[in-house]
Amino acid sequence: MSTASQTTPRIAPGRAGVKKELPDRFKDYRHVWVFLELERGNVHPVSFELLGEGRKLADKLEVQLAGVVLGPPGEMVEYAVAEAFAYGADLVYIVDAPPLADYRNEPFAKALTDLVNTHKPEILLLGATTLGRDLAGSVATTLQTGLTADCTELDVDSDGSLAATRPTFGGSLLCTIYTLNYRPQMATVRPRVMPMPQRVDKPVGRVMRHKLSLVEDDIVTKVLGFLPDNQSAMANLAYADVVVAGGLGLGAAENLQLVKNLARAIGAEHGCSRPLVQKGWMPADRQIGQTGKTIRPKLYIAAGISGAIQHRVGVEGADLIVAINTDPNAPIFEFAHLGIVTDAIRFLPALTEAFTRRLSPHSRDKLAS
Repeated sequence: MSTASQTTPRIAPGRAGVKKELPDRFKDYRHVWVFLELERGNVHPVSFELLGEGRKLADKLEVQLAGVVLGPPGEMVEYAVAEAFAYGADLVYIVDAPPLADYRNEPFAKALTDLVNTHKPEILLLGATTLGRDLAGSVATTLQTGLTADCTELDVDSDGSLAATRPTFGGSLLCTIYTLNYRPQMATVRPRVMPMPQRVDKPVGRVMRHKLSLVEDDIVTKVLGFLPDNQSAMANLAYADVVVAGGLGLGAAENLQLVKNLARAIGAEHGCSRPLVQKGWMPADRQIGQTGKTIRPKLYIAAGISGAIQHRVGVEGADLIVAINTDPNAPIFEFAHLGIVTDAIRFLPALTEAFTRRLSPHSRDKLAS
């Protein structure tokens, strides 16, 4: 007789079946940290968005919110510190040393890892930018802790564990991930997923400095020069006030010109859903959604886009979503603020003409104000 018929399949335990047993060495880890991404004198806006989200987590946990600034000695770092306090930080940790003038993985990872081991935060948040992703992966690997990437929502559980939600299976599902038995709990969040908090001018608070335990001769990679990105035509979708996008419902690549015409008429950026990039109809920097750009415009017009969850998580932070689709049962109508059931190919030219007649160049610039 086959033994397979008598074998009970093993089922992997879910969140409810996992017991949190935090090792003693992690029990004194407290506070929420946000890494402030500083490059060539500018703080990436995602850092301020994370300070706003970190403030909520810290208040729930009844702990402090700290900013982390790594950079060269001087005004650049001092500016980032002042901005951290203006956006809600209770204190700021600084590592300022000449090797941190330009981003390199080795000195930045060493500085942040040493800070964590010395001051022991329970949560560490970074932006899911090119720099943030590279740094977060190295730090999490060195610390042997968990890292949840590209999160769309952050919260704390009843036991104080970080609940990090992100899309999975190609954006078709949302899952919540916990790092139960390790610290710090790390997560990256893409720009524009979280709202920008209000900036409030206030004096610089408590600052704690930490020395970088590397010198330039210890670092393998060297910065030979800096070449600025000359791709001035690249899309700035993430921070546009008005965005018009097209999807497969437009039927053909040439119909994307209708989207561009409307965007030009109202002073907007134009974009598309993922299938259009896969077909080669638009470049990848114009893709909107979980695997493209996350946007938070004041107005978003989606023409011929079905609105699958992969797209939804990239646009649901918009103040006003207008959906144009021939299918009244399209998923996008479930979260759009205004739905228009019609053929976008016929509707877009009429809408463009109406805007062109009514908007002067000056009022067009003020549409989203």
